Amino acid sequence: MPKLVNLGSLCIDNVYRVAGIAGSGETVASRSHAVFAGGKGLNQSIAAARGGASVMHVGGVGADGDWLRETLAADGVDVSGVRIVDGASGHAVIQVNDAGENAIVIAGGANRALAPADIERALAEVGEGDWLLLQNEINDIELVLQRADESGCRVAFNVAPVDGREAGYDLGGVALLIVNEIEAAALAGQGEPQAALAVLTERYASADVVLTLGSEGLMHAKAGAVTTVPAYPANAVDETAAGDAFIGFLMASLLAGETMPQALRAGSAAGALAVSKAGAASSIPTLADVRALVR
Repeated sequence: MPKLVNLGSLCIDNVYRVAGIAGSGETVASRSHAVFAGGKGLNQSIAAARGGASVMHVGGVGADGDWLRETLAADGVDVSGVRIVDGASGHAVIQVNDAGENAIVIAGGANRALAPADIERALAEVGEGDWLLLQNEINDIELVLQRADESGCRVAFNVAPVDGREAGYDLGGVALLIVNEIEAAALAGQGEPQAALAVLTERYASADVVLTLGSEGLMHAKAGAVTTVPAYPANAVDETAAGDAFIGFLMASLLAGETMPQALRAGSAAGALAVSKAGAASSIPTLADVRALVR
C-alpha cells in the first residue's frame, strides 16, 4: 500500500482563549490556557492517518517533547524517524478569539535542528507510489527539495508559514503545491488570489496547485484549468488546525486512489469539522465523520 512520508514539524502548542487578539502594544487577559500537541507536520500526519493512510513521520523533538511522539504513535503513525535532539522542542503561542480566529507565534526549536541524516532517512522511505510531504517549519528546505528531485520523489509542499526563505526555493520538482492566500501572494508577488494562482500555475505548469480560501472554499489549478470547491458550512470555534486537517485528508484520499476532485472534497470536509473543536491535533476529525459530511 502506498504511504505518506512526512518530513515535518512537531510543536508544543500553548493556546490562550481571548476576547480579542492582542494588537501592537496591547496586553489582554486570557480566559483560559491549554497545552496541545501541534505543529503543522504533526497535525498533518495525524490527519492523514485518521484519513486511512499509512504514515511515517520524520523529524525531531527535544527532551520535553517525547509525548509528541507518543501522540503520533497513538494514531498509528510510524515514529521510528522522530528522534530526540539537544535543546527544546518546537513551541507555539496561539491566541484564539471568540470568532475562532487565531494569531500564532512559533519557536522552531528541534524543528530547525534536523540533520542531513534525517533528510536522507525520509527520502529513503519514499518508494514508488508514495508521497513526500513537507511544510515550511523545518530547516534546510532548499536541500530537501534538491535531494527529493534527484531521488525522483513525488513531493507535496505546504509552503506554510511563509518567512522569507521561500523566495529562494526551487519548486520545479514539486508535484502538489498547497498554499493559502498569504502564502500564494508571497510566492507569486500578487495579492489577488486568482492572479496569484495564475502566476503559480504558469510557473509550475506540471504541478497541481491548491489555493485555500478559508470560509470561501478553495481553487485548484493545473495546466491552466481552474476549478473551485466551496467550503462546507462550519461553526467556527478554533481554526488552528483546519488547514492541516484539509491537507492530511487530501493526501490520504490521493493515496487511496481517489481523484483530485474527490480528495479536495474530503479535505474540505475535514477542515470544516476541525474548526468546530478547540485545539490542533485534538480537533482533527475521524474518517467516518468526514465521509458522513461529504455524503
